[in-house]
Formats: sequence, C-alpha cells, structure tokens
Amino acid sequence: MSKVHYPDTQLLIAGQWQDAADGRTLPVVNPATGAEIGRVAHAGIADLDRALAAAQSGFETWRDTPAIERAKTMRRAAALMRERAPVIAALLTQEQGKPLSEATIETMAAADIIEWFADEGMRVYGRIVPPRNLAVSQLVFKDPVGPVAAFTPWNFPINQVVRKAAAALATGCSILVKAAEETPASPAELIRAFVDADVPPGAVGLVYGNPAEISSYLIPHPVIRKLTFTGSTAVGKELAALAGQHMKRVTMELGGHAPVIVCDDADLELAVRAAASAKFRNAGQVCISPTRFLVHESIYQDFAGAFAKFADSLKVGDGLAADTQMGPLANGRRVAALDEFTRDALAQGARLLSGGERIGSEGNFFAPTVFADVPLDARLQNEEPFGPIAALRSFRTLDEAIGEANRLAFGLAGYAFTRSLKNAHQLSRRVEVGMLWINQPALPSAEMPFGGIKDSGYGTEGGPEALEAYLNTRAVSIANV
Repeated sequence: MSKVHYPDTQLLIAGQWQDAADGRTLPVVNPATGAEIGRVAHAGIADLDRALAAAQSGFETWRDTPAIERAKTMRRAAALMRERAPVIAALLTQEQGKPLSEATIETMAAADIIEWFADEGMRVYGRIVPPRNLAVSQLVFKDPVGPVAAFTPWNFPINQVVRKAAAALATGCSILVKAAEETPASPAELIRAFVDADVPPGAVGLVYGNPAEISSYLIPHPVIRKLTFTGSTAVGKELAALAGQHMKRVTMELGGHAPVIVCDDADLELAVRAAASAKFRNAGQVCISPTRFLVHESIYQDFAGAFAKFADSLKVGDGLAADTQMGPLANGRRVAALDEFTRDALAQGARLLSGGERIGSEGNFFAPTVFADVPLDARLQNEEPFGPIAALRSFRTLDEAIGEANRLAFGLAGYAFTRSLKNAHQLSRRVEVGMLWINQPALPSAEMPFGGIKDSGYGTEGGPEALEAYLNTRAVSIANV
C-alpha cells in the first residue's frame, strides 16, 4: 500500500488537541528503518493539572448520561474505527513495526471490543434484596468509581488502550490515558474516534511524557479513583504499592512467561503451526506469547525439527511490505536483550536450531530463534524474553510438565496440546495461569476474562468481570415511615 503520512501527535485535554504547555516534544522512530518519523507532545505538570480537572468535569457529565446513550456514543466510535482502519493500521505499523495485516486485525478488533462493552454497560444492574423487616426496602447500587488513570505499553498500542477505555466508559467513568511515547499516533486515533463520536469533553483524555513523573503525579492525585496498568511485573508492583497507599482501585495486567505443554498424543502438525504462529506474532513482543515449550520425549525431536523449519520459513522485513510475516523489534533495547538471552543460552549448553542473530544493520530486526535442550538455569527459562525466541525442553510425565509450567512466579497465559480429555481436564485444573488455550493459539475476545494470577497481576480486562473494577457497590436501606 502507499505509505500513510505519519503525523505529529498532540495531547488531548478537555476535548481539545493541543501541544504541551511548554512546547516540549519527543521523537518517534520507525523501528524498521531507525529514522525519526514524527514528534509527540511531552506533557508537564501544568498539562496534567488541566487534564485532571477535565477528567473530573467529564466524569460528572458522563456519569449522568443514561447507559443507553453512552452505548450509542460508543457504537459511533466503533464505526469510526472500522471506517478509518486502513489509515490507523498503517500508522501503527510505522511506529511499532508489526506487519500491516496484524495492525489491521488489532484496529478492527478495537471496534468489536468497544461494541461489546457498550452493550455490556447496559447490563450493569443493581438488585433488590428481600428485607427482614417488611417496612424496609433494601437496594444495591452499582455506581462508576470515578476518573481512571490508565497506563499502556507499546506492543499493542490500540488493544491495550481500548480494553481499558471501553470498560471505563461503559460504566460511566472518565479515563485519562498515558499511552506509550514510542507508539503515540495509533492510540491517539482510537481516542480521536471517541472524541468524534461526541463523548463529552474530559470523559477521555490522552497524555504522553515521562512515565515515572506522570505515574507518580496521577496515581496519588485525589481526582483519580482507579488505576489500570499493563506492563512489566517490576513496574506494576511499584505502581500497585503507590495506589495502595492512597486506597485506589487497581487492575494489573503484568508480565508472563507462558508455558506450552505438548503431550505425546498431540496433533503434531496442529501443535507446531498454532504454537509457532503464536510465538512469532508481533515478533514475540506479546505478554501472552508462548515461550517455554515442554514437549513429550516421544515426539520431541519431530516437534523441534518442524518448529525450527517454521521459524526458518518466515519472511522478516518492514511491516508495510506485502510479503512480510514478521516485522522488527520495537526498539534497540529489545535487540540488545535478545543478544544477551542468546549468548546465555549458548553458554549454558542449549542447542541453537534456528536464528540467534540480528538481521542487517538498519532497523531492529532479529531472526526468529529456536533453542533446544535449554537448561532450567538458563535465563531463557526464567525471564520473559519478549521477543522471537523459543526455548524447547522435553518431559516424560504430565506431572513433570505441569510442575515445570508452575515453577515460576508468572501466571498469565499457558497453552497445551492433547487429544485426551483426561489430560485436558488435568491441565485445566492444575496449570496456574489466568488464561489457558488447549489445541489452539491464543484467541482473546472481549467477552472472555483477560488477566493473570500470581506475579502476573490481578483483575481482568475482558468479560463482565472487567466492569466490576470500575464500579462501586453500595447498599441502601430505606425504612418506610
């Protein structure tokens, strides 16, 4: 496709797109070329103060908008996302690197998510409780918690914002988003869809800047009543601790290190195709990406050979190119990190089956990489690689595989392949993750919970459960006098 012009990105405060008060900006770089393609406004404290005041004012208006009218507004935003998808997806690819086909799926999925939450917001019900005294009426109310601060990462710049924004708006909350400075234009277009759909000024806001400065200012601020964060476990723990000091509601979707258990009775072709496709999607920069592959010893060699062949077959290049199957890493930090993981795995005695090196000198390209026989003390078995690198290891018994899957503190996502109902039942009961996919790649949807357990966070950003975190539950008892 012809290249879409990449714009400079502004802040959204009180329904108006604007530069930072002091004029500061940050560069935006295309990870496929290393070239600067635009600038993003850098908010200061004065901008945050205005954004907070707008969030409070927007909340007071949006809270009192009937749920059916909120739903209509959100559906207009969803329609605008679909209409603008080709342009938005091209912006996403330029700033983040993923293939245009993946960027288009992410953009279109946002519209589905908005619509689902719009409808679910009309099903936020209180209840009437039968009283012990018939002269009393007992009521339970579900009210929006208030203005929300959302912090989102660069790997899915639209998806991670829309899950938070749609849930907040569906329940009557306002939301102030701090999106990633590396990928600012695509989340700005998502927010623009809400603005153009006539969400009241301040009901949605968008800022960029210094992440530590913004989080340390927004989270304790009395206007903010809830925090929602997607990112690393280490940062998530710091933000959750800060929110706890101020009794703020929190949803945390943190890091993962997803195990894949391939049983001896698995459909080998399905397991390779599904797991490898999931592994190299978005160049492995996915919180639910499969990373630790535990394969039964009877099919281990066949699986390893087929998996490496799949990796070798992938066309790596600029995400805007029609034949690209895997794009660059989002930044140079990821390239350096994968170099370190690779060197460590080799030093620990792992066998390199595919990849293991940077591709070219321009952009942040790293070859799809597969290691076999990776020892348990290698970094790759203990730290989330967040890139296109897979660690394979064999097992003898299902108990052994489940034990290894549960060994780490991560508990976000997991995968398994088996034809046995008995195995599937054991896996579903005993693998300690918030999301488990059996005989398929990850298929997140708006109507299913999305979140982790253990050190991978708490709360969910999917299903009706997602709305609860944005609601206060209040009991009201009325004596008839």
